[in-house]
Amino acid sequence: MSTTRLSGLLPDLAPWRSSRDFRLLFFQGAVTFFTSFMAMIALPLQIKHLTDSPLAVGAMGAVELVPLVVFGLYGGALADALDRRRLILLSEAGLGVLALVLLVNSLLPSPMLWPLYVVAAGVSALAGLQRPALDSMMARIVPHEQQTAAAALNALRYQIGAIAGPALAGLVVAYAGYPAAYGITVAGFALSVALCTRLSPAPPSPDAERPSLRGIAEGARYAWSRPVLLGTYAVDLAAMFFAFPNTIFPFLADELDAVWALGLMYSAGAVGSLVLGMTSGWTSRVRRHGLFVVCGAAVWGAAIAAAGWFGDIRLVLVCLAVAGAGDMLSGLGRATIWNQTIPEELRGRLAGIEVLSYSVGPQLGQVRAGTVAGWTGTRPAFWSGGLMCIGAVAALSVLLPKLVTYDAETDEDALRRRAAQQAHDPDTTADTTPAPSPRDDTAAAVTAP
Repeated sequence: MSTTRLSGLLPDLAPWRSSRDFRLLFFQGAVTFFTSFMAMIALPLQIKHLTDSPLAVGAMGAVELVPLVVFGLYGGALADALDRRRLILLSEAGLGVLALVLLVNSLLPSPMLWPLYVVAAGVSALAGLQRPALDSMMARIVPHEQQTAAAALNALRYQIGAIAGPALAGLVVAYAGYPAAYGITVAGFALSVALCTRLSPAPPSPDAERPSLRGIAEGARYAWSRPVLLGTYAVDLAAMFFAFPNTIFPFLADELDAVWALGLMYSAGAVGSLVLGMTSGWTSRVRRHGLFVVCGAAVWGAAIAAAGWFGDIRLVLVCLAVAGAGDMLSGLGRATIWNQTIPEELRGRLAGIEVLSYSVGPQLGQVRAGTVAGWTGTRPAFWSGGLMCIGAVAALSVLLPKLVTYDAETDEDALRRRAAQQAHDPDTTADTTPAPSPRDDTAAAVTAP
């Protein structure tokens, strides 16, 4: 392969070069995500240590779901009515305070159980408030034509953290204990807050309305009236509901006599996503992002079905990696379409609806996988879910053809959004300050003026 072709596969760094705020958010997200894994691993382990009850550990998911959904929708309304930078900063500081609560509790002679659940619910609520503001910032700080590249870089950051974060967190918890893990999390949030203070202000539209149920309903009506947007939500929900079998990984590992590979099963998807992210340069040259959504979800379903069919753990791991790559491809398409088409004044509320898409689907998918596995067995739960995912994606492609034919150069909403971004300087804060070379010290990028 020639050097030119190889360079064309590497991640597109255009958003990094053009936008100072993108660089700041990239590092802020990396710090928060990586250090948060300390608490994400330590919290359920500490509940297990205090109760020795699987039910008590599972209850953490129950206390997280409702706050995430409720505050995600409300956070979307807030993101359209308030300065998004301020919302991100305050919620990040709140998450740091909750991490400090975990640290103090872990230092008590007899750590208490109830604060762990309170913190879990609080983290879920603050994450729901923050996520719409973070997501809706991308369309403002990154030029229209660089949205796919920005989504790829953000996903690449996520996958690196998803692979390295849990491994390091497990070592810290095992050898240094819960206080060390929570202390690292507190330090990470302190650095993240410092980075957030350097972001440019992101004030709401002059005619922005106060947060209200009516405003949330307005966002839902807009999404319902746009077949392309509706298709992105529906395909993601279908893929996660029918083919999200993570909860039954331990049972498949038992059936394949490969308990040793359980950790690899959980990380294989992230590896596949990372490989796609490292070779994502070509995605910036594609305009038919709806095909990303559909084809990626279909690959996800087919790979999950194959994982349930094969009896060799090595082939299962390969299938899970392919599934992760398909999921990332679909995610790139969704993020690009959202950022290229949604009007600035509705971005927060639509991002709040996205919270429902990415949180409810996997939760219900785990229930489906566990229920079907109880009725028919573990491997049938895999391949039947994968096949139903493919069928659902095919049906949605027929019912919502505008998703499949979406073209960033001809879609009316995309053209309108591009014109608005080009016409109003406040809507695009990309600057011409050259970003540091990837070989430079990362601190230089953080402190760039």
